[in-house]
Amino acid sequence: MLKQPRVGRVKTRLGKDIGFVAATWWFRHQTRSLVRRLSNGPWEICLAVAPDRVASTATEWPLDIPRIPQGGGDLGDRMGRILRCRLAARVCIVGGDIPGIRAHHIARAFRALGANEYVLGPAPDGGYWLVGTRSGFAQPPSLFKDVRWSTEHTCSDTIRTFEGRSYALVDTLRDVDTEDDLNWQ
Repeated sequence: MLKQPRVGRVKTRLGKDIGFVAATWWFRHQTRSLVRRLSNGPWEICLAVAPDRVASTATEWPLDIPRIPQGGGDLGDRMGRILRCRLAARVCIVGGDIPGIRAHHIARAFRALGANEYVLGPAPDGGYWLVGTRSGFAQPPSLFKDVRWSTEHTCSDTIRTFEGRSYALVDTLRDVDTEDDLNWQ
């Protein structure tokens, strides 16, 4: 899931710390690097892009990679829509602001879906960098409902929405929201 990198529209918390132009520059280069690193795996990449009107034309990423619009609503609405699309037998969604993602992290998440209905890649701040599911079962109506986004409760709230279905946690990776997160790298 990616937002088109436009000043003042991406990484706004980071922008308050280092300036909005610098935050946008970082995000543009981070997402290009991420797409490059993950493009050689045994999976198909599809970019879920916001805003919807630029999904097919944004030139920040290779145009030969399939794209879909994220659609409206909060983060949970948008992720739920992507997971319900069932683009493949197993689907993992990752954010664009996790510099540590490597192909082996994604491979581990897909393997975890062999024995579980969901997989989450937790982040140290209580959120997560990856969520995935496999086809063959209906998504619960509560999926991502009442999740407190961008808080230390995001991961635990999301697990609650799985309604007791099997899930696995994979590697913990840090996302970048603030200047302190950048300095951690």
